[in-house]
Amino acid sequence: MAKVEPFPLPNELYPEDWFSRLRSEDLFAGDAPVELDLGCGDGSFLVRMAEHFPGRNFLGVERLLGRVRKVSRKSSQAGLTNVRVLRADSNYAVEWLLPHGFASRIHFLCPDPWPKKKHAARRQMCRMDFLSALHALLAPDGELLFMTDAQPYFEEAVEVQGGCPFFAREPWEEGDFFYAKTDFEEQWLAEGRTMHRLRLRKLPHG
Repeated sequence: MAKVEPFPLPNELYPEDWFSRLRSEDLFAGDAPVELDLGCGDGSFLVRMAEHFPGRNFLGVERLLGRVRKVSRKSSQAGLTNVRVLRADSNYAVEWLLPHGFASRIHFLCPDPWPKKKHAARRQMCRMDFLSALHALLAPDGELLFMTDAQPYFEEAVEVQGGCPFFAREPWEEGDFFYAKTDFEEQWLAEGRTMHRLRLRKLPHG
């Protein structure tokens, strides 16, 4: 007989009300900085960051249950108390569920580039409404860090950001500060691909 796992597993965040915006205290106890990893996959990046920065809290958002369970198991096995994972669609979580002003950093790494022209509207970093929603989740002077190997997606995101009045671009080169690699990044670097980075700082938005 297959093992039946409890629901939710340790480190999983399961809101009592999926139709109301959460409060910061619903995510983590205390006032440590919180970093948000959108589309956290199997949690490799999330767990590595949480291990390196034990004084910070890390929240992953992932749509697929199997991946959510991997994140929960990895973080539990590592003995991490500063990791939680929420099973939700990123768009819904950002626009309707997560608390405003709670995140010191948002990581949006290696998302689907949606290369076909008919899917262009799905490139979240190129949508002003999505950028505005991310802006609302950040604390004052918070950062949004975006990474992709897809140069056309990156160039379009940079162009859109150039007309965005509520973020300022900051320098970000490899090795500027500790930044764990995602599994996708490790795979693509091994294949000789280049990673493109965009680091944005929150500006006041009237």
